[in-house]
Amino acid sequence: MLTAPAPASTALVGVDLGGTKIAAALVGPDGAVLGPLRSRPTPAHDGPAAMLDAIAALVLEVLQQGTSQDPGAPVRPLAVGIGSAGVIDPRTGTVVSATDAITGWPGTAVAAGVCQRLQEAGVNDGVPLHVHVDNDVNAYAAGEAWLGAGAGADSALVVAVGTGVGGAVVLGGRLHHGAHFLAGEMGHMPSGAAAQETCTCGRPGHLEAVAAGPQIARRYREATGAAQVTTALQVERLAEAGDATAKRVYQEAAVALGQAVAAVVTVLDPHKVIVSGGLARSGELWWGPLRQTVRRELVDLVAQDLELVPAVLGTNAPIIGAAHEAWLTLPSRP
Repeated sequence: MLTAPAPASTALVGVDLGGTKIAAALVGPDGAVLGPLRSRPTPAHDGPAAMLDAIAALVLEVLQQGTSQDPGAPVRPLAVGIGSAGVIDPRTGTVVSATDAITGWPGTAVAAGVCQRLQEAGVNDGVPLHVHVDNDVNAYAAGEAWLGAGAGADSALVVAVGTGVGGAVVLGGRLHHGAHFLAGEMGHMPSGAAAQETCTCGRPGHLEAVAAGPQIARRYREATGAAQVTTALQVERLAEAGDATAKRVYQEAAVALGQAVAAVVTVLDPHKVIVSGGLARSGELWWGPLRQTVRRELVDLVAQDLELVPAVLGTNAPIIGAAHEAWLTLPSRP
């Protein structure tokens, strides 16, 4: 059984839970990362109990390591925030739906399960701990909107483009979840560019089918027969080297994303659009048509003022954001 020593100081714990890795760190109420990032592989196919065990064990490890200023001195957690893959009901910390990237994840009561394990380990002297769980892109957006590229903005659309296409909406400085906790899920918006494509969800015509990294590589392979091309980065490099097909596929992805961003911006009218994920590290070959398409599709009043910017916090964003949301949802704050 996990056991926790007596604490010496207090902090929040932010956890970023993905399909391949779980990462966590101590975070102050002001968003400062107080200790080194710790991580471990995600036991994605070992069942929900193993997942909850791994999350709790990593939280305990982070608490026991102490802060950078006081290493080895255990910390009492003020709250634990978790950004998890899947559609999450943040009111209960339960997984509403998820892909098979994590076996059996739908229906898992993450907040209750992690809280129970930490309580049994003696964390917080066995008193139930506040554990807040939200979608991982929402956690990323919360971090970027608070201290990152969206700092100071009252509203933002955060778009994550990598293995898939995700998003989150910040209104009035807080995450907007929607009636079914799907607000911002842009990957499954209809896209004219994807009319003949099948999305990863099985339905035709969704944005993710043309704009996500693996789909960029797939479309290039289908157009050329080049089986060795498996990543969007390879397609980008081929395009930069003069490959016309690579350039077309890469730019089509950017244009499709730009059209989708413009559609959401027209409805929400946010102060900023923040783009994160692996594709956000692309060069002008991708950013150029993305920005041009967004500007072209928007009415002048919006287009001239809208900031379309890359995320800046990197891997710290979901950890800071998850911790911040846990702090904000504490029933009573010290």
